[in-house]
Amino acid sequence: MSRTYRKKMSRTLSLASINGVSAIYQHLAIATAPPFFSPQPQPPSLSASIPFFRCVNKGSAVLAMDSSKAGPVKELPVGLDEATEEEYASQSKLLQEFTSISSIDKAWTFKSDSGVGSRAMFLISQPNLLANKKRKFMLSTSILKDSDNDVNFQWAPFPVEMTGVSIIVPSPSGSKLLIIQNPENESPSQFEIWSSSQLEKEFQIPQSVHGSVYADGWFEGISWNSDESLVAYVAEEPLPSKPSFDHQGYKKGSTKDKDCSSWKGQGDWEEEWGECYAGKRQPALFMINLNSGKVQAVKGIPKSWSVGQVVWAPPVEGTEQYLIFVGWSADPRKLGIKYCYNRPCALYAVNVPFYQSEAAEFDLKSMEELSLVNLTQSISSAFFPQFSPDGNFLVFLSAKASMDSGAHSATGSLYRIDWPSDGKLCSSPKIIDVIPIVNRAEDGHFPGLYCSILLIRPLLSDGCTMILSSYWHSCQVILSVNVSSGEVLRISPADSDFSWDVLALDGDNVIAVCSSPIDVPQIKYGCLVDKAANSNAWRWLDVPSPIFRCSEKVKSLLSCLQFSILKIPVKDVSDCLTEGAAKPFEAIFVSSNINVAPDPLIVILHGGPHSVSLSSFSKSLAFLTSIGFSLLIVNYRGSLGFGEEALQSLPGKVGSQDVNDVLTAIDYVIEKGFADPSKITVLGGSHGGFLTTHLIGQAPDTFLAAAARNPVCNISSMVGITDIPDWCYVETYGSNGKSIFTEAPSAEHLTDFYNKSPISHISKVKAPTLFLLGAKDLRVPVSNGLQYSRALKERGVETKVIVFPNDIHGIERPQSDFESFLNIGVWFKKYCK
Repeated sequence: MSRTYRKKMSRTLSLASINGVSAIYQHLAIATAPPFFSPQPQPPSLSASIPFFRCVNKGSAVLAMDSSKAGPVKELPVGLDEATEEEYASQSKLLQEFTSISSIDKAWTFKSDSGVGSRAMFLISQPNLLANKKRKFMLSTSILKDSDNDVNFQWAPFPVEMTGVSIIVPSPSGSKLLIIQNPENESPSQFEIWSSSQLEKEFQIPQSVHGSVYADGWFEGISWNSDESLVAYVAEEPLPSKPSFDHQGYKKGSTKDKDCSSWKGQGDWEEEWGECYAGKRQPALFMINLNSGKVQAVKGIPKSWSVGQVVWAPPVEGTEQYLIFVGWSADPRKLGIKYCYNRPCALYAVNVPFYQSEAAEFDLKSMEELSLVNLTQSISSAFFPQFSPDGNFLVFLSAKASMDSGAHSATGSLYRIDWPSDGKLCSSPKIIDVIPIVNRAEDGHFPGLYCSILLIRPLLSDGCTMILSSYWHSCQVILSVNVSSGEVLRISPADSDFSWDVLALDGDNVIAVCSSPIDVPQIKYGCLVDKAANSNAWRWLDVPSPIFRCSEKVKSLLSCLQFSILKIPVKDVSDCLTEGAAKPFEAIFVSSNINVAPDPLIVILHGGPHSVSLSSFSKSLAFLTSIGFSLLIVNYRGSLGFGEEALQSLPGKVGSQDVNDVLTAIDYVIEKGFADPSKITVLGGSHGGFLTTHLIGQAPDTFLAAAARNPVCNISSMVGITDIPDWCYVETYGSNGKSIFTEAPSAEHLTDFYNKSPISHISKVKAPTLFLLGAKDLRVPVSNGLQYSRALKERGVETKVIVFPNDIHGIERPQSDFESFLNIGVWFKKYCK
């Protein structure tokens, strides 16, 4: 097959897949589509000979001795023996059944063309183990309401796979769909504009203009203007020129073009934003004219800034338009930003003067002279800006508490800026505090804002009620926020221990998803009970959906489980410096509802430490419960969702307060008769791995076995190579660590880091420990786990180490995640017989 033919064939196949986008709109228009869904084809069942395990070439000498009589010698994968091979085979089949359950990534709603009801699109993902990628597809539905206020979702018969698609953004009217495919290697970015029936326009943006468009959920920002002729977006700045050399040495006047007679040097090293951003240098702001395809960078923004989360300001006729974006400074340097909200950022407005001719061409005039307005000078953090539908105000989130304390994540706040009706901005607009930081809440009251993202259109038609998701202790709930008065109401059921997440607004109704540790997600449709009477009561309807279908075996196993959220009293309140720190923390307990005797227990510990384990469905954890384990999922003090005082009680006390909280939770379930003290294991990742390795050292007789995913084991060696060295200081010294942070730790600092670390207790460890490490982890580099595992092995403790060569901190690539939890299940089964 010729290279040209292969290219044409590849392009044809790609278009065939993308052409399914037109089918999305056709599905949306079908008002009577039957509620039928054909499950996605699944990869072949993975047996014990799955390709994750390398085979050692044994037995060839045996065959040579008597090849006439001997049959083929069975070779076991590395790390397996005959006793565990059957366990691998059976567990891998069950794990794949859990792995194949789909999840919803995003949802959008639109007005119906007929004016009756509405339409919705759901972007769904499903792990593809064979390809080691997530398979993404779109499923559409018509939403009809009857006179009794019941709702009927009429699903399209089949989903449409979105092969190679990086970003999908509907236009404000819902009449167009922007689809972006990011380049592979040195290919251009591809922008496609779809109407309800066909591809309308297609643009190729070469890498000389910009690199990949950001689709990371943080710097990512794509915004249509009001007349849907322009799109502002964030993409990687083009690579700078590098020095060229040929046979005569340095070549003057170097270009970005390739030349077979010369070679490129490296040039100056440039800082990146750490974990998840390897190879990404600088997110920058661009605009494309959808009529002409012309792309221009929005200049006038300092070159050292990274920008993101762009939105268009409301248009005002006869005036220049504004783009609102978030700007991050790299001064003094870029520190890891993933999961770290303690990075200073601000909202900026840049006026974009342009004229539009009859040919719909635009020209950005005097771009270098554009003035920037810092909208949030008085606060150190501002992100996720969104305008109200009428354009009267701008709302945004802030991580001011993180900035003030140095904690990587903390209690959030919500602010509002009233937008001038004439479009003329003042240099320092008034910032109104809508939801302040909650330090301590009374029982049953709002514990503070813990919201990681806002909907693109988050407000109801009254123009002042915002709908968002937030953590509330160990649950995620849906809140309504009056951005005028600051009133916050919990609108998901207060008597539910499930976790709820808003997906989209359908007019003044809410499309959400809810789940629990033992219940797969289910779509819910929320309606105000009596809108005319200004009632705050909401009614939640079940929506039958084909999205979360699972096998009968999985259903049967989940039906045999139960869960509850336990309130664990703090053991020694005399050590608590604040009232919030003395309040009980929580743990989610999952167990069999049919076994009389307690099953072996796995203690599950989240990372961060300022994160939270939610009462939502986790395929991996549901798998572990289904193979015969109870789970104790501990939200120790310092977790999100419990108020700022409880959170700030942990920095400076890691390795002691959090360890004691976990041991207190274990004692609690043992005293209640929920757990057998002789059959306890522990599992954690990142800071959860820090706790795991601390626990097996500080309480060596408590645990039969342990498993740690990218654990922090030695802060003194981590501080010089992690992307977040400031984390080491803040968690070791508390808020004082922010002011003493330095890139050159003193001998005293290194001693303190070592004493706070699990490795200081390594001589006491007895529990066999499994290590799961990502070789490309920039947050907790692989050397940290390897050093600790080697030290255990040196002391005669049984260890097993699996290194995933292409994984970063999360170990989330489908094959790696699968192999990780398969090994955890087999490891714990081995020691809990």
